[in-house]
Amino acid sequence: MDTVANTAPGVDVDQGTATVRSVRAFVGARRGAPMSWLDRYVRLFGLAMLLVVLAQPFSSALASLSRQVDPWRAGAGLALVMLAYAGLLLAARAIGPVALSAADAAWLLLSPLHRRGVLGRTATILLVGSVLAGVALGVGALAVLGAPDLLALRLATAVILGVSASVGGVALTVLAQSSQSWQPWLNAVVVVTALLAAVTALSAASGPTRRFVAEIANVPASHGAVVAALAAVSAALLGWRAWSALAGIPARTVLSASTRAGHVGTAAVGMDPSALTWIAEDNHWRGRTLRSRPWPPLPAPFALAWQDWRRLGRRPGRLAALLGGTALPALAALAAGEVGTVVTGVVFAGALTAATTGISGARRDGDNPALARLLGVGARAALAARSLLPALLGGGWLTVALAFMSLTGALGTGPWWLFGPLAAPALAAGGLRMARRNPIDHSMPVIETGGGAIPTGPLIWGLTGVDLAVLGCLPLTLALGLQPSSLVGFLAVQALAGTAVLLGYLLRAGSVRN
Repeated sequence: MDTVANTAPGVDVDQGTATVRSVRAFVGARRGAPMSWLDRYVRLFGLAMLLVVLAQPFSSALASLSRQVDPWRAGAGLALVMLAYAGLLLAARAIGPVALSAADAAWLLLSPLHRRGVLGRTATILLVGSVLAGVALGVGALAVLGAPDLLALRLATAVILGVSASVGGVALTVLAQSSQSWQPWLNAVVVVTALLAAVTALSAASGPTRRFVAEIANVPASHGAVVAALAAVSAALLGWRAWSALAGIPARTVLSASTRAGHVGTAAVGMDPSALTWIAEDNHWRGRTLRSRPWPPLPAPFALAWQDWRRLGRRPGRLAALLGGTALPALAALAAGEVGTVVTGVVFAGALTAATTGISGARRDGDNPALARLLGVGARAALAARSLLPALLGGGWLTVALAFMSLTGALGTGPWWLFGPLAAPALAAGGLRMARRNPIDHSMPVIETGGGAIPTGPLIWGLTGVDLAVLGCLPLTLALGLQPSSLVGFLAVQALAGTAVLLGYLLRAGSVRN
C-alpha cells in the first residue's frame, strides 16, 4: 500500500499509509470516462418511474389508515408483518449481511487499510435498506391496525417503531456475523417473532387474545410515542455497537458473504439461476456423514425415484417450513378481507413451491442425460415414478392451505380441500417441467416496450413450467375468483385438467427434453 500511496498523484499520505478514501479516489480516476449527462438522466428517470409505481400502493395504504379494523383481520395482518420482519432478518443473515464486491474483497479487505473504512459503503447501504424496509413495516402495521385518531402522530410512531425494529434487527445480524456469541440472540429474536406471529394469527380463537389485539389497536398515541422513543434508543445503541464491530469483523466471514453475493450476481446475469440451488445443496451436504441403509425392494423406476424421498427425509426442516407456510394464504385472505388476485397468487405459488421441493432427481437426469440412460430406465417411466413425490407435496400443501382458508371463513361453503389432490398432477407436471428446462438463452431477442426493454430469454425461462401448472390449475383459479355456491362442476373439471396435463407431459417427455 505504501507503493500505491507514493506513486499515485493526488493520494493523501498519512505516515506512509494510504487512506480508504484516497485509494478509492485513485481507482475511480482510472476507471475511464466520467458518467455522462445521459447516464445521469437514465438513472434519475428510472428512480422517478420507481417512485411513480410505488406511489399508488403507498397512497392506498395511507388512505386506509383512518378506518377501524376488525380485531381478527388486524391479528392476521399483524402476523404477516411479523413474518415479514422475521424473513427480513433471515434474508440479511443469508446474505451476510456485510459483503463486498469481488475486487474489494480480494484487494481492499486483505490490505492494511482500516477495515471499518473499507466496509463503510456496505454499512451505508445496509442502513438505507433497513430504513426503507422499516418504513414499509411501520406503515403496513398501522394499516392493519387502523388509526382512529391523531393520524399524524400514530403514523410517525409506527414509522419510528418499524425503522427501529428494522435497523436494530439488521445491526444484530451484523453483530452475529462479527462474533458467534451474538448468534443465539439473533436466533432467539427470529424464533420469538415467529411464535408471536403464530399466536397473533390465532387471535380469534379465544376471547382474551382477541381483546388483546383490539387493545393494541386502540392504545393511546402518547403511550405509543414513548414506546417508539425507547425503541429508537435501543436501535441506535445496537447500530453503534454494530458500527464499532466492523473494525474487528473477521475477514473470512466477509469473504464468505462476498462469495455468496458474487454467485448470486453471476447466476442472475449470465448463468442459469437454478445453479444457486445446486450450490446451496452442495454446501449443505459437504462434510456430512450419512448413515447407510438398505435399498428397499422396489421396481426399477420407483427405486430410481427413492433417492428423492430419502433426500427429503434427511431435510426435516424443509417439511416443517412447508407445513408452516400453509397458513399464509389464510392470513393473506383475512388481512385483505377477500380472496383476490394476490391471495390466489399466494395459493398457487405456495403449492408450486412445495411441488418443486421433490424434483432434484429429475433435475439431475436433465442435466446429465448420459447418466440417466446408463440407469436403464425409460424417460417416461422415470418421470412417472418421480412425479409421485412432487404430486404428494404440492397436493398435500394445497389441501392443508385450502382447509385453513375454509376454517377461517375466507372461502365459501363446500369441500374446497378436494382441490388439493385433484390439482396434484398438474403441480407435479409443472414442477417436472421446471426441473428439466434448458438454461437461459441470452441470444433471444429483446422486446422494446414503453416501460423499457424486456429480454425474452429470462422471461421464457421463468415461465417454463409455471405455464403448465397454471393451465392445469385453471379450474381452481376460477373457483377462487368466482366463489361459486356449488363446487361439483369445478372439481370435476379440475380432475380432468390435472390428469390430462400430467399425462400429456409424460407422453411428450419421451421425445423431447421439455
